[in-house]
Amino acid sequence: MITIKDLNFSYAKNELILDKLCWEIETSNIHGLVGLNGAGKTTLFHIMYGFYKESKNSILYKKLPLSKKDISLLETENFFYSKITGLEYLRIFSVNNSSFNINLWNDIFNLPLKKYISTYSSGMKKKLAFLGNLALDRSIMLLDEPFNGVDIETVQKLKLIIKKLKEKGKTIIISSHILETLTSICDTISYIEDKKVKFKAFKDNDGFKNIETKIFDVFDKTNEDKINSALT
Repeated sequence: MITIKDLNFSYAKNELILDKLCWEIETSNIHGLVGLNGAGKTTLFHIMYGFYKESKNSILYKKLPLSKKDISLLETENFFYSKITGLEYLRIFSVNNSSFNINLWNDIFNLPLKKYISTYSSGMKKKLAFLGNLALDRSIMLLDEPFNGVDIETVQKLKLIIKKLKEKGKTIIISSHILETLTSICDTISYIEDKKVKFKAFKDNDGFKNIETKIFDVFDKTNEDKINSALT
C-alpha cells in the first residue's frame, strides 16, 4: 500500500497547490488520476518522485518513507541531451538491468536508435522515455499523460504493456485530463480537484460508470450555465 496523508505543498508562500491531500493506492494495480489542467496531478507526481520535498513523511510505501529506488517517472515532456542517440540513452537506463533486451523492445516501437534524439518527433521521444522507464524496472511507475502525442497504435501497445506490468506485480499510476484514456485499463480512478483527491472509484461490472456520471454531471451543469449566459 502507498499511503499519502495530509500532504501540503506550495510553490510560493501562502499559495497552496495541494492542501492536506490524502490518497491510498493499492500495490500491484493500475490506478488513474484524473483532473482538469492545473489541478495538481503533475505536482503530486513530482513530489512522489522526489523532485520536491514533502513534509513530515506524508508519503509512505509499505509503511516506510517512499524511496527513489522504488519509483520511476515518465514526464509529460521529457528532457534529453541533444547529442546522444536513442541506443546510448537506453544503455544508460538499463545499466543495472541485464534482463532488459533493447532489441526486443525496439521491435515493438521501431525507433531509429542509432540516430540522435534531437532528430526524433515528440511521439518518438515519448516512446523512448517510456522504454527508459521500463529499463529502470522500479516497483512503482508514475506515468504522466503517457498517451499524449502518440498515435492510436502506440496507445494500444502502451495499454497492453501496462496490463502486462500489472500481472508482474508492478504498481502503475497514470495521470490524465481525459477520463476515457483510463477507463479501459485502470482498477481505480481518483479525481483531483480543489487541491485534494475528492473521490476514488473502483472498477465494477459497469466499468467506471459511476465516476463518469459523478464528474460529468458537475461539468455539464457548470458549463451549461456559463454557455447559456454567454449566448444570451
